[in-house]
Amino acid sequence: MKRILLFIIILLPLGFSLYELFILENVKDPIKYIYTFTGVSATVILFASISISLIKKWINLLKYRRMIGLFGFFYAFLHFLNFYILDAELDFSFVVKETLDKPFIYLGMLAFFILIFMASTSTKTLFRKYNKYHKLVYFALILITIHFVMAQKSLTIVQLIYILLILFISYFKLLQQIIKNNIPNNITR
Repeated sequence: MKRILLFIIILLPLGFSLYELFILENVKDPIKYIYTFTGVSATVILFASISISLIKKWINLLKYRRMIGLFGFFYAFLHFLNFYILDAELDFSFVVKETLDKPFIYLGMLAFFILIFMASTSTKTLFRKYNKYHKLVYFALILITIHFVMAQKSLTIVQLIYILLILFISYFKLLQQIIKNNIPNNITR
């Protein structure tokens, strides 16, 4: 039951954006809207997936972390599809040129390739084999945050608050890792 509820909650932003795009039809620049919506959704969900261990004392969602992370990848994939299909119009040479010409796209692509690796190795069997490489999510989230900041022509108060929240979560995750690594192994068992 919790899994279904979580599934619905994570898909609510997609439903809302489709409603705005196709029912209300009040979006002036659909491509930019989809970029913003999918990028922010992916980032928020991915940060939520790494934040689960921070809140496990109060709400234990550890068994849903994989599902949440895969939804983060799903929204990142939609972000990429918007770039490749709607913006580049399936022109691979345009994608390569834009990626090489614009550093924020290069960083986004690098983060996306990390997410592809993580999503493809998130099965139980492959996760056991590649578990240590899943820490690359932190590097991907740094790249995503820089990608987000560089993509904005100017930052609004909402975007600054968003960046502060990212820094806040990052700080506590780093602190959690430092504490975890400084506790002797015989105490943590």
